[in-house]
Amino acid sequence: MIKLKDVCKIYHMGDEVIHALDHANLHVRKGEFVSIIGPSGSGKSTMMNIIGCLDTADEGEYLLDSQPIKDYTEKDLARIRNKKIGFVFQNFNLLSKMTAAENVELPLIYQRVPAAKRKEMVEEALEQVQLYERRNHKPTELSGGQQQRVAIARALATHPSLFLADEPTGALDSRTSEEIMELFHELHERGNTIVVITHNEEVAEQAERKVRIKDGKVSEVDLVW
Repeated sequence: MIKLKDVCKIYHMGDEVIHALDHANLHVRKGEFVSIIGPSGSGKSTMMNIIGCLDTADEGEYLLDSQPIKDYTEKDLARIRNKKIGFVFQNFNLLSKMTAAENVELPLIYQRVPAAKRKEMVEEALEQVQLYERRNHKPTELSGGQQQRVAIARALATHPSLFLADEPTGALDSRTSEEIMELFHELHERGNTIVVITHNEEVAEQAERKVRIKDGKVSEVDLVW
């Protein structure tokens, strides 16, 4: 599903040249649960942005479902982000003035899903994260764990082929973190492809396969092209 080959991303900070990704190679097969672990400044957020089509590489090749990303237009990339990838962020990224159900519904509105179908898809997603009874609550009325469940439901609602989670437990206590990771395990058992980006060894260990990144370089074995 995901193939990065010799991907480089370079930033210029004054006279300093920073290699955020330095000939990085990665593969993730459909249905895998993979963690990408590295310390702050290792390049993992840059990798997430490239995998999620939020940014593009300066060098190298990225194939998503066997298609080179460089062949897509900005409109195509927006469609991929909205339909193919379910994003889950550390800080939840929920709109405070909207209820849980309205937050989950938002990407479906962007997809122009009919209202009746949206209602059905929102209910299904909230039920999957066991939060349907809190559907009319706003984020400020929910715990951190519940907010993250809403964020996961929002990603679920569009039926993405890939879940991309950036430090999904970073803002949560240890018990709530365990609950959120258990939810990812459930999603994986249903056949979803999941990539979790983290600095936490305990979180990373829960994936089927662990990839390390440091100074923009990826430690990966058995790379198949």
